[in-house]
Amino acid sequence: MKKIDKLLLTSFIGPFAVSFFIALFVLIMQFLWLYIDDIAGKGVSIFIMLELIGYLSISTFPMALPIAVLIASVMVLGNLAERYELSSMKSAGVPLIRIMRSLIFCAAGIGLFSYICSDFIIPISNLEFKSRLYDIRRQKPALTLEKGVFNEDFRQFVIKIGSKEEDGETIGDIMIEDQTNIGQVKFNQILADSGQMYTTRDKRFFVMNLFNGTQYQEPGNQGATPQKQKFPFIRTNFKSLTKVWDMREFEMVSTDKDRFSQQRSMLSMNQLRVNMDSLQISMQASRQAFADDMLTNMKRPLVKPVPAIPPVPAYVQQNKGKGKLKITPPKVQPEPQRPARARLPKQEITKPLTEYADFAQVFGAEYRPALQKEAVTRVKLTKNALETRKNQIDARRKEFVKTGYELFTKYSFALVCFIFLFIGAPMGAIIRKGGFGYPILVSIIFFVIFIVLTIVCRKLAESYIMTPFWAAMVPCIILIPVGIFLTRKAMNDSQLFNTDRIDRLWQWLMARLEQRKTKIA
Repeated sequence: MKKIDKLLLTSFIGPFAVSFFIALFVLIMQFLWLYIDDIAGKGVSIFIMLELIGYLSISTFPMALPIAVLIASVMVLGNLAERYELSSMKSAGVPLIRIMRSLIFCAAGIGLFSYICSDFIIPISNLEFKSRLYDIRRQKPALTLEKGVFNEDFRQFVIKIGSKEEDGETIGDIMIEDQTNIGQVKFNQILADSGQMYTTRDKRFFVMNLFNGTQYQEPGNQGATPQKQKFPFIRTNFKSLTKVWDMREFEMVSTDKDRFSQQRSMLSMNQLRVNMDSLQISMQASRQAFADDMLTNMKRPLVKPVPAIPPVPAYVQQNKGKGKLKITPPKVQPEPQRPARARLPKQEITKPLTEYADFAQVFGAEYRPALQKEAVTRVKLTKNALETRKNQIDARRKEFVKTGYELFTKYSFALVCFIFLFIGAPMGAIIRKGGFGYPILVSIIFFVIFIVLTIVCRKLAESYIMTPFWAAMVPCIILIPVGIFLTRKAMNDSQLFNTDRIDRLWQWLMARLEQRKTKIA
């Protein structure tokens, strides 16, 4: 390895790693804000949170890698230009492309890594993240007993405590309403002056020891009993009573991952291609089915004809032993006869067709109501079939577009890692500023342009204006000329924007204005 390549690589790795982790942190926080309501208050352990963040961070690699390449390339070339090292290399006869050679190979490797992540690693991480988030959403909130608040975390129990000491265990003025036997007991309530609550060491059971209280019970009707029959109201005083609840309903249960494995973000590139082929075949089948439905409705007879009963042939056989004739049914079933086609009622055309007000008048008055009713029925059937098939085709077409866009964005995000090098490095050589100031500002501008183009093209694809391939590739295609333009400017050591022509135009305009003023004077 040449010294110049080693210098560029060692200068590139540090800013790239810092920029990558900063971008990763920002993207993770952005996504976590979307799911914070589903996670908060569920008693999720720190290990599950770290696992969730790990899966989420892997899925954000394709967006974090391009901006890291962009920031790092601007910083590296900006530092070299600011210290006049880049000018020394050029004066020694080393062109800019040769200086960037090691960075070009590095950016290509980063793009390849992004492609591998998108195809193999990210579908697995998305599946694990989705299933784990679904488990957290299903989990009940963590048990919290606050004073003066009715708690219904335990099924069929309502608990209220009037006071709670600082130790978190000693409680007072407790009320527990038991609703487990609603059919047999109308009312079952426990009141206690004081108590103690705690969870067992294995976190399996929640225990409440109640002191100096009373339990009130009112039995319900058992079977068919007279309405005026009276039942006793039971009141039981106690000095100590222990209630135990199972905590297993607060545990998080793992979900079968197969229920999420067919979503687009959980599929590899080959699986996405297979889905696109299946959706295309399904759309063609839906269009053909729609055409068949239309033809079936058009060919349906106006009045269902009564099929003619075919005559049952008989074979006359002679019984040699008795000399009698015996009629037997045929052994071979006859071919079913096609029902006769229904015919329209006889038309009563007594004058030229141009003299009729509408087509119905060519039929007799006794047939017109039935024909109009049948026509309305056929129109409704055809309209319903059209809407049903249209909705099916639209749903499959939209899924086809989204699946295709999901597939081709994996290529575009890998390609833009390579393109951003030819934008960031020339911009660093032109602005000649290192550090995190100007480089981050320039990088954010170009990255925002890329994201805006991505969103716009995705909307155009979902509106069927662009194909999924072009919707994913247009942002890269637009950025390629920008990279070529900036690279040529940096190679020629020219200014980014030449204002000489603008200055000459302004001077010419001012001279013309002066001449007009002189003529008027």
